[in-house]
Amino acid sequence: MLMAGGETVQGIVKRKGARVQQRLEPHFLAAGVSLPPSEIRLLGFKKERRLELWVKPSQADEGTPPWTFIHAYRVKAASGGAGPKLREGDGQVPEGLYGIEHLNPNSKFHLSMKLNYPNEFDLEQAKADGRGSPGTHIFIHGKASSVGCLAMGDAAIEELFVLAATVGLGAVSVVIAPYDPGKHEPLVREVGAPEWTGALYRSIDEALAATRL
Repeated sequence: MLMAGGETVQGIVKRKGARVQQRLEPHFLAAGVSLPPSEIRLLGFKKERRLELWVKPSQADEGTPPWTFIHAYRVKAASGGAGPKLREGDGQVPEGLYGIEHLNPNSKFHLSMKLNYPNEFDLEQAKADGRGSPGTHIFIHGKASSVGCLAMGDAAIEELFVLAATVGLGAVSVVIAPYDPGKHEPLVREVGAPEWTGALYRSIDEALAATRL
């Protein structure tokens, strides 16, 4: 499908795929996983400004763990602090479990991947709180500036974009946490954060634990 601006997702994959594969292959080789994987999961940690790439190996890689760590990217820019996004314009990066609902090959931030924020949980809590506008248009994108999104720089977003396009959006999941709690410590709700943040953090803890087995 031709997008506004003249570029297509498949056009990006065709033009940048070989170079992206060349950059990613050493990381996949070191992890003992072949390209392309069957699924990818991104773990984002706001305080550390880190985005980890984990993959579920293809059938040809039987015997490896369910999820395998591949590479950690530095988040070049992200606004806000600990705590979930609550409303449009608050500058917060969301926290929770998300998917990618759209790839934009003509983004003004080089390339971008749109999160499905607000998801069902976000909408339920906004309704219960009486918040009418929880916000939208949250992306993982290129460049090095952002308000409410994760700016990864152009090289990193090319790798993530091509991977997502290759495995399919249904095989991409994103977990965003306020900070990295490590393997054994649970996330702690900030003072003043909504009560439901505790339930949100339990779901994030479970997703992190399941990935980092």
